[in-house]
Amino acid sequence: MRDDFRRFPIEDPFGRMWDAEFRWQQNAISIRHADAVDCKYYLSSAGERRELVVSLPHTALLAVAREAGRELSDAWVLKLAGLHVERMVSTWEDMERTIAVVSRPELAAYNKTLAEAATRVGDALH
Repeated sequence: MRDDFRRFPIEDPFGRMWDAEFRWQQNAISIRHADAVDCKYYLSSAGERRELVVSLPHTALLAVAREAGRELSDAWVLKLAGLHVERMVSTWEDMERTIAVVSRPELAAYNKTLAEAATRVGDALH
C-alpha cells in the first residue's frame, strides 16, 4: 500500500506511466450543489495532461464510516479517492469522465483495502 496519496505513479493498461497529483478536496455543495466530497487530481504522462474530479457521495461515506466504526476524516477521504484514481487509470475505466462518482460498494471495497493494509503494517511492527 502506498504511503503518499497526494502524488503517486500509476501504470495504465497500455504501459504508460501517469503521475497523479492531488490538488484539492472540497464539499461539492459549494461548487456544484451536490451532497458529496470532491477531490481533484491532475494526471500527466509524457506531455499529456488530464484533470479528474473524484466525487464521493456524502451519504455513502457516512454509511461506510459507520459500518467500519470510524470517523469521517479528510485523510480517509483522500485515501479512498486516491484508490479510485488508481483503479481508473490502471483499468482505463471511465477515463472519458471529468467527474467520476464513486459508488457505496466501491467505497466499502476501498475501505477494506485500507483496513487490511493497516493491519499488515500493525502486524509487521509487532
